[in-house]
Amino acid sequence: MHHPTSQTPLRILMVCMGNICRSPTAHGVLEKMVADAGLASHITVDSAGTHSYHVGEPPDERAQQHAALRGYDLSAQLARRLVARDFDTFHLVLVMDAANETHARPLCPPGQHHRLRRLTDYCTTLQVSEVPDPYYGGAAGFEQVLDIVEDACRGLLATLAPR
Repeated sequence: MHHPTSQTPLRILMVCMGNICRSPTAHGVLEKMVADAGLASHITVDSAGTHSYHVGEPPDERAQQHAALRGYDLSAQLARRLVARDFDTFHLVLVMDAANETHARPLCPPGQHHRLRRLTDYCTTLQVSEVPDPYYGGAAGFEQVLDIVEDACRGLLATLAPR
């Protein structure tokens, strides 16, 4: 695993389908955890979607509201689409589920497949393989996303920044 230095920040990209619910949530959660750990100059976070349905839009209001209740600000984010170049720019491209992985893989250049992982690979307490899409559900779905994302981001940060 690449360990961040002051010269080359570790760049992490969170990816879901539309880049308005799950990946902005993961982006916001990891960004705050990184800042709280004093690592903002060493680790940068962004997000993107495999589909262009919502390009240029802010995160879903529900995602923003649920995140804000836990102290995460998603309001400055705007959706964009995942592109092949992201696999050169970002050290880790973390997808939320199997469908995201299926759509992201063809964009990934040969030799960069080690960068494409599932965010849930880093969960340490919850036994899950996907972050479920909350878009068509109610409040509980957005809370579940936050629970999984917080667990995974804590686990990820522990692998990136050994104390």
